[in-house]
Amino acid sequence: MNTQEPIEEVAVKTWFKAAPTEKFPKNAGACIKYKDQQVAVFNFTRENKWFACQNLCPHKMEMVLSRGMIGEENGVPKVACPLHKNTFSLTTGESLTGACDAITTFPVKIEDGYVWVGFSD
Repeated sequence: MNTQEPIEEVAVKTWFKAAPTEKFPKNAGACIKYKDQQVAVFNFTRENKWFACQNLCPHKMEMVLSRGMIGEENGVPKVACPLHKNTFSLTTGESLTGACDAITTFPVKIEDGYVWVGFSD
């Protein structure tokens, strides 16, 4: 997956039914697969929000972001890569450390107890 602009909800053409909400750990992430893409999905229960982004960290090109720690920086929800602690905004995908390219983020919705992730294809 190449890095790109965040996928906005208005651009969603496909809502992918990922899994029941209880399959995702609280205040942590899990990886799902959509076609040939690995996507990290985060259940940010402290904020009562859900986020999704590419699982690929652009720094070392490893599929690890779903195992990263989540938190906030100046009110911005973020994920830290578990390998080298580079941080990324979970809303815009921008690198908060400035050390890496941005990552792709995806819209998430919860319906009938399931997590749905939006894709533009």
